Amino acid sequence: MKRHGLHIGIERTKTRFYISMVIVGKLDHHDYEVITPMFDDALKGLDERIVDVFIDASELEGFSARALWDDFKLGIAHSHQFRRIAFYGRHDWQDYAARVANWFTGGEVKYFADADTARAWLNESENESDSE
Repeated sequence: MKRHGLHIGIERTKTRFYISMVIVGKLDHHDYEVITPMFDDALKGLDERIVDVFIDASELEGFSARALWDDFKLGIAHSHQFRRIAFYGRHDWQDYAARVANWFTGGEVKYFADADTARAWLNESENESDSE
């Protein structure tokens, strides 16, 4: 039996909106039927790029074709709201996926092979990231 699951955490402060996700197994369209309304509701009304996302994809095995399309649509719909997306994984294809996501996301998407480094990058102040 293959493991499959999602864990999504959403945290909001006055100046920061933080989403964390842990993905296990292969994402499919049904996963996006859960993810999309959560993102839509959580990000409704945000005009500024104040959202940081940590994605633990270390146990992600891949996407179905329809899930890739769903992910693309979700990213486009909220692209202006993302400041940084840290994509933590263990596979070369995930690094390439993060690079491609940069083309379609208003914020910065970066792949990390280490979760602590990914979180540290997200926690840098917005001013520090603008000076890079």
